Amino acid sequence: MKPKVISADRMGTEPTGKLLFSMSAPLCISMLVQALYNIVDSIFVSRIDEQALAATSLAFPVQSLMISFAVGIAVGMAALLSRSLGEGNRQRAQDACYNGIFIELCGAVVFFLFGLFGTKWFFSTQTSNPVIIEYGMTYLSIVCTFSVGFILEVIFERVLQATGNTIYNMIGQCCGAIFNCIFDPILIFGLCGFPAMGIKGAAIATVAGQFFAMIMAVIFNITKNRDVSVIWKKFRPQGTVIKQVLSVGVPSFFMQAITSVTTYLMNSILIAYSEAAVTVYGIYFKLQSFIFMPIFGMNNGMVPIIAYNYGARKKDRITSTMKYAVIAATAIMAFGTLLFNLFPGWFMRLFNAEGELLELGSVALAIISYHFIFAGFNIVILSTYQALGNGVYALIVSILRQLVIILPAAFILGKLFGVNATWWAFPIAEAISTIVNIFLFRKIYNDKIVPLGS
Repeated sequence: MKPKVISADRMGTEPTGKLLFSMSAPLCISMLVQALYNIVDSIFVSRIDEQALAATSLAFPVQSLMISFAVGIAVGMAALLSRSLGEGNRQRAQDACYNGIFIELCGAVVFFLFGLFGTKWFFSTQTSNPVIIEYGMTYLSIVCTFSVGFILEVIFERVLQATGNTIYNMIGQCCGAIFNCIFDPILIFGLCGFPAMGIKGAAIATVAGQFFAMIMAVIFNITKNRDVSVIWKKFRPQGTVIKQVLSVGVPSFFMQAITSVTTYLMNSILIAYSEAAVTVYGIYFKLQSFIFMPIFGMNNGMVPIIAYNYGARKKDRITSTMKYAVIAATAIMAFGTLLFNLFPGWFMRLFNAEGELLELGSVALAIISYHFIFAGFNIVILSTYQALGNGVYALIVSILRQLVIILPAAFILGKLFGVNATWWAFPIAEAISTIVNIFLFRKIYNDKIVPLGS
């Protein structure tokens, strides 16, 4: 039986627990598939050699920046779109969609130019190893010059999420990730009659899967979305709408872009010890996505619910949705901490780790995972700030946890006690951020949620 077409109106009427589950479950599944793809992709790359894996680890800051831009602008668009639908203003919701797509296309041009002219400089600032630089340039230039597929995939999927059609988002994203997983080994190792392209094949499989997912997202929006249209009709950029999208989108972008800066600077700290330490950090990011992606999927389902009900002035539905989200996030993160402490060596061996790489990685995964305990709560609260239009709060906390605390802590601990001590910077930063989040959320609760009434 085909899934029925869904209207955004359900976000103001359906029981919140059931609604959060029904909207988040498809997103969590698609995010898990995406995380699995990221891990499988790195496993295949590690079979080329350890330097290829190191190159993709060093490339991560730029890929993370691309993700940050695409998701940040999409968050701003989705928050305005959902809030407008909650207020019954469908024309503003349509304008939010059009102008969000326009901003994303402008960003795709910037990444295209970086892919053509900036990759050699980027890798040269991190390593002098010519093999790693060559691997990295090959991989990143393809990913960046064809970034428009990924960037538009994100915005079209967020339009589906913002209007409650998360099942179609799941289908499109899963198909793109599965396409990726299938063609990764084929193009890397030269199977089924294709030439062996090595790391170039990994990059081509990545962008091809993103374009496939983008096309499916466009088709689902055209055929299943009753609330807004993604087909541009007499579009003109609107300064007022762009400003509203950017008011939430830019803080969200910077909040996520901080990860790129942190990764770049952490790589600079770790490379002083060994290339293996940098590779461990890259492996950790691939593995932790399997724990974090379900939380992000749930948050993607939560944000339009909160934004819609904030626009509809329904306080109880906002607080109830948050409660369910915090409980679920905490449970998932506790499970992740347990896994990383029980099986760190097994996880590292997935990436052909042995010797120094295996030893460093086993210690790192166990220590870093302690920050999961606090991270679930923090991620839900940061997404709530965005849904309520207070992206600046989310930006402040993100700067605190990912720059102000974690980098100095990692540098000092490493200098005093060695490379294994640097990993304790993660749980320290997350614990302090939790305290700050509690303070800020109490303020936004009193200022924005309490005045809504019951």
